[in-house]
Amino acid sequence: MSGALKRILVTGGAGFLGSHLCERLVEQGHDVICLDNFFTSQKSNVAHLLDRPNFELVRHDITLPIFLEVDEIYNLACPAAPGHYQYNPIKTMKTSVMGAINVLGMAKRCRAKVLQASTSEVYGDPEVHPQPEHYRGAVNPIGPRACYDEGKRAAETLFMDYHRMNGVNVRIVRIFNTYGPRMHPFDGRVISNFIRQALAGEPLTIFGDGSQTRSFCYRDDLIEGMIRMMGADDDFVGPVNLGNPTEFTIRELAECILELTGSRSRLVFQPLPADDPRQRRPDITLARQRLGWEPRVPLREGLIKTIEWFRSIDIRHYRPPTPNY
Repeated sequence: MSGALKRILVTGGAGFLGSHLCERLVEQGHDVICLDNFFTSQKSNVAHLLDRPNFELVRHDITLPIFLEVDEIYNLACPAAPGHYQYNPIKTMKTSVMGAINVLGMAKRCRAKVLQASTSEVYGDPEVHPQPEHYRGAVNPIGPRACYDEGKRAAETLFMDYHRMNGVNVRIVRIFNTYGPRMHPFDGRVISNFIRQALAGEPLTIFGDGSQTRSFCYRDDLIEGMIRMMGADDDFVGPVNLGNPTEFTIRELAECILELTGSRSRLVFQPLPADDPRQRRPDITLARQRLGWEPRVPLREGLIKTIEWFRSIDIRHYRPPTPNY
């Protein structure tokens, strides 16, 4: 491992992205504390790390204070799929806001560096395309997605105020759609929905006419970007977009998954949910310039790996974490 050994806290560390981040940090030799309340995550995501001497799993809800001695904090704790964060919107808002206050308080006390996993949802249904970091967004503050969108925006505000007022060493990354092995099969995201439906021979559900666009970043690329941001110069706090700038329509995604799975499922169309963005693509100029980062894994390659993982699991071991998947 290059550099000093660190004690690193990962909140939401048993989730889809958190577990892969923990894995990377453990392999680098750091002392990793994984904190999770297991609302949408799986213990199986980190089971293979439990016997590692530099890994510790703590069951805790980040809306409540916790006192730990750490050098770095990655704050990933928050439901990230609409079906999950809309299940209990008040708790979602608390997780973003109170969670940020609690990790920032810890960072201030420990003089730790702290990274906020923010989201492309801060841009809302964007009027600027692609979305650069200086774009302030078009968010409906009273809509059904606002608990997540505005919660993450408020968290960014708290991070910047702690940085300006208390000198806390912060980092902010805005994550665009990410996928890969260990996605929860029932998380309600479009890729997991399509793969699960295709493998089961069920119709693939497309909301709207399928012409809305998304950009999909493979999980390994995303984790690399987060680690680079944590190690960036102290004068670069962000926010910085992390995502894949290659854009696909939802219909193109569905047809690609049907081809790769060999499924004969048909496509069915349902009304578009309220405030669902029509297009989403990151401008990653800043990440290229300051982090030397850009995605390496093309969508087709990443989908093959993700489908292979979906085929390997026993879906009976997973349950819809909420009724709204």
